[in-house]
Amino acid sequence: MNRRIARHPILGDLEARQNVTIYFDGKPITAREEEPIAAALMGAGIRVFRRTKKRGEGRGVFCAIGRCTDCMMVVDGVPNVRTCITPVREGMRVATQFGYGAKPGTRE
Repeated sequence: MNRRIARHPILGDLEARQNVTIYFDGKPITAREEEPIAAALMGAGIRVFRRTKKRGEGRGVFCAIGRCTDCMMVVDGVPNVRTCITPVREGMRVATQFGYGAKPGTRE
């Protein structure tokens, strides 16, 4: 599913970039080179990036400028990466973060 804006009424046409493949929870996702991880995931229809420790509630993009912690995910085994300001690169592994992400793949 592609939910990208190809032509913006104010910004104009989307600049042409090479496609790369990243992996979200093991599933391949097509991304545009140098775009933020969050933009690639949202373009693929993915809105929940992490789950809270206490209630397991879903979180996604909130501020989109790297100030809050809602978009944090485990990226290439490193927890707490702010995906709204981290650019994609070929083969990147992105995983849903549970809680504080102290131990990738666990619910701590």
